[in-house]
Amino acid sequence: MTRTGRGAGLGPARAVLLVAALLALTACGGEEPATPVTETVDAEVAADKGTPPTPEVPLVWPLTGVAAEEVADRPALAVKIENAQQARPQTGLEQADVVWEEVVEGGITRFVAVYHSQVPELVGPVRSVRPMDPAIVAPLHGVLAYTGGQEPFVDAVEAAGTQSVVMDEGDDGFVTTRARRAPHNVYASPEELWAQADDGRAAPPPAQLVFAREPGTGTATATGTEAARLDVRLTFASRAVWEWDGGEGRWVRSEGDAPAVSSDEVRLAATNVVLLAAPLQNTRFKDPAGVPVPETLLVGTGDGVVASGGRQVSVTWSKEAVDAPLVLTGADGAPVELEPGTTWLELVPLGSGSWEIG
Repeated sequence: MTRTGRGAGLGPARAVLLVAALLALTACGGEEPATPVTETVDAEVAADKGTPPTPEVPLVWPLTGVAAEEVADRPALAVKIENAQQARPQTGLEQADVVWEEVVEGGITRFVAVYHSQVPELVGPVRSVRPMDPAIVAPLHGVLAYTGGQEPFVDAVEAAGTQSVVMDEGDDGFVTTRARRAPHNVYASPEELWAQADDGRAAPPPAQLVFAREPGTGTATATGTEAARLDVRLTFASRAVWEWDGGEGRWVRSEGDAPAVSSDEVRLAATNVVLLAAPLQNTRFKDPAGVPVPETLLVGTGDGVVASGGRQVSVTWSKEAVDAPLVLTGADGAPVELEPGTTWLELVPLGSGSWEIG
């Protein structure tokens, strides 16, 4: 969008030029002086001196910062995807713009995969909502799809201003497969999930993270220290490893020592990996097995790392409210810019979790 400044010139003006021609006749003529002649002429109109136009900002996909010729008019779609061993390999994770990994009960993890720029045919396995999900998805003002969940968690999603599409409530878009046992057999069609978005959720999501304008100029890439491997210990049972692939220009993921791939045998990878040390506490709610349901506390601030371009930089993360976006700042207090592309965020439990960078 180009904004044009308001013109600085004045409107047309009239200037009166008085021309008095006093003809002195010879004394012998004895004639009366001639009547003065008055002539009105237009003043010169000042040129319109409008302010220079604001430089046009390139169009990019809001959740990746990747240049786009056109951005689709659809909301962000977040889907709860399982990461238990029985759920692997997952479907559609490789096409998500943003993926959050969170710790749930039993020491396992789940993903909140956010889609906008790409439209997978299917995603899954889809699972239930957890108490930290509203803080993750609320800033997107979009849709969250999941199989079900305890009533307080479901209510919290609505209270955060996010629309729920829920299998247990009879919503469309979910399918089951005989190839896997329940509850690891539920998948969803993003097209059908998007079709159920409320009328007020037709616009693209607001940008969440700050991306560099040009590839190769992100904060970590430009100023960080070299990093070839991120070893992230989430729980006693969950460990994510990210290794820099210079040939591909991205971080490739492993579940422990096993390469993480999609159901289409595509290696899971990310342009940016963000590590966030955040408090994890048990809620008063329990799962069907009687295990307390934990919640990652995302409203607050803490330490973190941004890894891009085979380099890493320490950051401070902050989030002012449930519906406020995540903010990443460097040691100088300036916003940290990510590389244009996909981003995975690891919610590492403060105290019990850890990471090693080599």
